[in-house]
Amino acid sequence: MTGLWRVAEVVSGVPESETSRTIGLRVDGLMGNLAGQHIDIRLTADDGYSAVRSYSVATAGMDELLEITVDELPDGEVSPYLVRDVAIGDQLEIRGPVGGWFVWRPTDTNPVQLIAGGSGIVPLMSMIRAHEASENPSQFRLLYSLKSPKAGFYREELLTLGRESPKLTVDYVYTREAPPGWPAAPQRLTAEVLLASILPADPPPDIFICGQTVFVETVAEWLVQAGYPAASIKTERFGGTGGTR
Repeated sequence: MTGLWRVAEVVSGVPESETSRTIGLRVDGLMGNLAGQHIDIRLTADDGYSAVRSYSVATAGMDELLEITVDELPDGEVSPYLVRDVAIGDQLEIRGPVGGWFVWRPTDTNPVQLIAGGSGIVPLMSMIRAHEASENPSQFRLLYSLKSPKAGFYREELLTLGRESPKLTVDYVYTREAPPGWPAAPQRLTAEVLLASILPADPPPDIFICGQTVFVETVAEWLVQAGYPAASIKTERFGGTGGTR
């Protein structure tokens, strides 16, 4: 079924930032999705031209509902429509959910380190939500690198979880603008800051990294150099200044 195009109905739309939006979809016959999977969305113009883009799923469950969070690209063909124009009740063509490698399952018992750059938080958020909804007691830790507080996704939810959840620790790095009273000046993520903000290498956690290609490759290299097993590191990336969405 994952290779077939199906119709999804838009059932909700909530802004995450000035340029991003979380969209809820209902897909008849969907049997849920794994945390970390993605879907393809196809838009077709009146003249027959079509564009297909992949979007990570922000939720995980066993029903007909799923959510994606879309960050608008100024030169994008699909993301501006999804962020600015699509309305509740509209229908979209989707394919998926797909993916079986960059996923977390409630049966996984290792501690987990999540590392997100910008909109790379989306599939990692699905893992956090699945973990919180499960009986799995393993430790999760998230390091979220952002340009500014306003650029963050799921701000209130992560704030609440970071404060109240016994299973999740949330750390932030701000690269251009920090919140008032933040203890560190804005700076790009460095190997030193990274290693001070993640789970130790012994015992090795399962590590999931998502973000722009340069961010992901740099972080993965730092981790291997610091002694984290390459086999424990899983990555998902998008190129350029934010992909081709």
